[in-house]
Amino acid sequence: MSLYVMKFGGSSVGDIERMQRVAGRIADKQDEGHRCVVVVSAMGDTTDDLIDQAKQLNALPPAREMDMLMTTGEQISVALLSIALHGIGRNAVSYTGWQAGFRTDETHGRARINEIVPRRVLEALEREQIVIVAGFQGMTLDGEITTLGRGGSDTTAVALAGAIKADVCEIYTDVDGIYSTDPRIVKKARKLKEISYDEMLELANLGAAVLHPRAVEYAKRHQVKLVVRSSFNHNEGTVVKEEARMEQGVVVSGIAYDKNVARISILGVQDVPGVLAQVFGKLAEESVDVDIIVQSGVQNEQADFSFTVALSDLARAKEVIEQLHASLPYREVTSEDNLVKVSIVGAGMVSHPGVAAQMFDVISKEGVSIKMVSTSEIKVSCVIESGNLQTIIQALHTAYNLDSAEQAFVGGPKDRR
Repeated sequence: MSLYVMKFGGSSVGDIERMQRVAGRIADKQDEGHRCVVVVSAMGDTTDDLIDQAKQLNALPPAREMDMLMTTGEQISVALLSIALHGIGRNAVSYTGWQAGFRTDETHGRARINEIVPRRVLEALEREQIVIVAGFQGMTLDGEITTLGRGGSDTTAVALAGAIKADVCEIYTDVDGIYSTDPRIVKKARKLKEISYDEMLELANLGAAVLHPRAVEYAKRHQVKLVVRSSFNHNEGTVVKEEARMEQGVVVSGIAYDKNVARISILGVQDVPGVLAQVFGKLAEESVDVDIIVQSGVQNEQADFSFTVALSDLARAKEVIEQLHASLPYREVTSEDNLVKVSIVGAGMVSHPGVAAQMFDVISKEGVSIKMVSTSEIKVSCVIESGNLQTIIQALHTAYNLDSAEQAFVGGPKDRR
């Protein structure tokens, strides 16, 4: 008997009818002779509704109390799904994240998993029960409830699959696989049969929302076979694994975009050793993640440099830099927030020169200037103004021969985690 971990996002269990459909899907998997562990997110917009209610009471609610609140959404989902399975004659049991053995650090709102002790999960499987686990949550050694942050349910599913040595971890969502780009923007996006961990990790980090980077990191580290498929149909999904076969002539596998981008420029900084270390060290202390960094040439012993941060971190990053002004004199600080990062990803880029030049050419033909560029062996990212995003993605998709003859499948509202 194969052991499957099945993860269903919020839109998949968004109402009673969808909950019943998911229960039927799990029952079908069991009827095929498989043991099943199921990870579930909160129903539909439950999490957003809870956040709104909290902020009506307090604009800056304490992180600990938010974790206490947020974890209730998943607990409702697992209990209802277990009840639904019992309703169709299946023996199921639901567990919170901490009952399933998730031990985390003490960072409320974005905790990291320290270890998983899945004793109760394994015992339930021995009793031939279907195990339903709440995603997105865990507990510290001191008994504090924590949440895992964005993509937490994906991370729960993959980490649990690694801990119990599952044969497959299936991520069910509103699209029937991983596409060459967002199928909501490009209707003729190509569904990939398979993709490597490294390519998927790049796409996830660059804005592709179908899988969270942390989940892909866990899958790669523990060699968990991942399959992304739809909860709305039975189409074959996309397999994420160590090495994927490259289609003949396909150099770029996918195109991702990230609208959560801002650029900060620090102008007129003295060109002496340690300046960058001082700036980015302080930003790191304040938990501000920096992405692309570009330093211009030196004039009159002064340099300019720019970097990108998440748009949500822009105000905090500027505040940190202003605090540095006394110890790090500079002429001025500027920022831009009407930006987007567009990226191409593909293992085939390593052996094909001219891929980046083609990207630059496509963007320039759309009359858009490139503000910053970042590259690796398998990706090229360009920061541009956000106005022509959809047109540029469609043009890049066509330029790299990614257009499909069939329209992409999108089955429902986008899962939030």
